[in-house]
This record gives sequence, structure tokens and C-alpha cells, in this order.
Amino acid sequence: MADSQPFCVAEERSGHCAVVDGNFLYVWGGYVSIEDNEVYLPNDEIWTYDIDSGLWTMHLMEGELPTSMSGSCGVCINGKLYVFGGYDDKGYSNRLYFVNLRTRDGTYVWEKITNFEGQPPTPRDKLSCWVYKDRLIYFGGYGCRRHSELQDCFDVHDASWEEQIFWGWHNDVHIFDTKTRSWFQPEIKGGVPPQPRAAHTCAVLGNKGYIFGGRVLQTRMNDLHCLNLDTWTWSGRIPVNGETPKHRSWHTLTPIADDKLFLFGGLSADNIPLSDGWIYNVITNCWKQLTHLPKTRPRLWHTACLGKENEIMVFGGSKDDLLSLDTGHCNDLLIFQTQPYSLLRSCLDCIGKNAIVLESQISLLPPKLLQQVLKKITFWTAANHREEQRIQKEETENKYQWISSN
Repeated sequence: MADSQPFCVAEERSGHCAVVDGNFLYVWGGYVSIEDNEVYLPNDEIWTYDIDSGLWTMHLMEGELPTSMSGSCGVCINGKLYVFGGYDDKGYSNRLYFVNLRTRDGTYVWEKITNFEGQPPTPRDKLSCWVYKDRLIYFGGYGCRRHSELQDCFDVHDASWEEQIFWGWHNDVHIFDTKTRSWFQPEIKGGVPPQPRAAHTCAVLGNKGYIFGGRVLQTRMNDLHCLNLDTWTWSGRIPVNGETPKHRSWHTLTPIADDKLFLFGGLSADNIPLSDGWIYNVITNCWKQLTHLPKTRPRLWHTACLGKENEIMVFGGSKDDLLSLDTGHCNDLLIFQTQPYSLLRSCLDCIGKNAIVLESQISLLPPKLLQQVLKKITFWTAANHREEQRIQKEETENKYQWISSN
């Protein structure tokens, strides 16, 4: 299904999956709130965002469809989107699916991985994943285990004694090898593992998998750990120099260079939606807070992906405390520039923003450059249209709130 209206955008959502492959951002799954009910978004839809033109398109999917869920872990490896775990009306999942994103005819077909070796993780959601050497390396999450499956890697939250089912937080590590289609757990050779947790975030730099924050019981954390993905040794809590970001969950951590990670948003220990951004430098072992981010657009349980020119693309999530006020799901795309754009990109943006003034000259450009310019004109036209819609929506909401309070 193509765009049904000019400059449409993917539906608002939280707890979804998003990945970047090539020139496109792909968004699948998640949920919205309708009249205090959680409604899972259709499992047969995937939305694509063209990074060059700024246009969204919805595609219908085929094959062995995953259940409509939230809290699934989605990652991209070699042009394939893998989705593991999640939560729906029937409980937690430990099923693994993938879809090839690099299709020639625009057809997206899900495949459920059933012919695998080894034992997958127990059912869970709000886990995270490192991608390293064609392997998906999963850590943590909240889910359920039977009495016979209880181990030190699990902090119990609640239990059903009659059915011998326990719910709680994990800190175990599981690997799925995409080449051999096999599950296994690595032998951890040393170090102190992080406390069990969910709604944390993971990122890979080199051969190290980093973890920041998350929640266990009623505690949200701001600790930083890393796991050597070659030697399987934990760092223990990394004692960083200087100021540290607030305790939080439902945030994102994205690699932006060989030695830097970008942290954004989340829900604080005081249940306040956050809009702060931080950069962690592994060389100096310091966090640095960014001071120019918009304070009025907090996000939690969103996704963050790295674009072609090291820009961070944050999509969806909530602007409310989901635990008490679940009304503020988002569908706007926040783009954070982490380094200067290339000269070509800067020139294309300048032409795109000033297309009316330069109209008589644009047609004189060489064909290849002209195509790039036309995409940028579309991009800025769409961006301006959506910004006008967002401002109009906020003004309407503020007016309604003022009337209600008076």
C-alpha cells in the first residue's frame, strides 16, 4: 500500500522495532493506547522512511507473521530484520522471526525460525541485543520461567505457585548464530555481571558490548557495564569520570563513532519523561551532556537508529509516564546531528530549503545531481508540512486543556 495522502507518516507507537538498512528506516510493531486500552499495531505492516526524500510508505507483509506485540527486540544484520521476544495478550514470547529487507519487488515475507539447534532464551520482553560477527547476542529482559528453570541470573518479581510460574528480571546472555541457526550460551570467563534488568539499552563498539541503565523491582539504574564479546569477560560497573546521566529505563544508546555512544531520553527514577542527551567517550571515560536539545519533546520506549551521516533518528515512543498516564504516544521523527554534514549534504539542504528562489536554475543541473536535489526538495516540503501539522495539533491540545481547566 502506497501513501494514501500527501506526506503521511507511520502511526504513533511505543515499544516497537526500528532499524536502518541502506537509505531506509524500517519500523514494525509496538502499541498505542485507545481509551485506556493497549492496542497492538498490525503485524502485517512495515513502514519505510526514505532518508533522502523524507517520505513514509506502508507495505503489507506476507509469510509466517509474528504476533502483534510490544517490547520485542529488533535488529538488522546483513539486510535482514530479526525480531525476538515481546509481549502480547497471551503473555511473553521467545520466538524468533526474520524478514529480508532487500527485496527486489517490494514484497516483505516473514519467516519463523523453527529449524534451529540449541535452546532459546526463556520468554521475555524489554531485552536488548548486540550484533557481532553474524551473531545476535541477547541480554536481560523481563519475563517468565518455570520453577525448574530458576537460576542466579533471575530476580523474582511475582509467582503463580499453583502453576509453578515465576516472573522477573534476567541478566543472562544468549547467542543466536545466524549462519548455523543455533542457540547457545557463552561461557562467561570472568568479571562481575550487571544486576538483572529490563528496559535497559545495549550498543556495540569494536568487540565490546555496552549496557546502560534499566529497571529491576522498583529501582532504575544509571550504571555502565561492558562485555568483551571475544573473551566473554564482564567489566563490572565502569567507574566513569565526572558527571553521570540520571537513573533511567526505556532509553536508547547508539554508537556514533568508533569510540562514542549517544544516550537519549527514557523515564527517570522519579517517573519523569526525559529529553536529555549525553555522549559517552570510551577514551576519556567521561559523559558529556548536550545542551542544545529541545526540552519540550521528551521520549521513552522509543527507538534510535544511526543514519547515513551519523545523525541519530529517534522515532516514536511516549512523552508520558507510561506507568500512570499512557496517552502521549508519538510518531514524529527527531533527528540529532552529531557531526557536521558533508559539503554535498549541506548544499543539497540549502537548495531544498530555497527551492522557490532557485526554481529557474534547478532545471539546469546535471541529471544525477538534479535527482538528488529533487529528493531534497521533497524532503523539506514534507518536513515543513509535518512541522506545521505538529504545531497545529499542539495548539489545539493546549486550547482544549485550557477550556477543560476553566
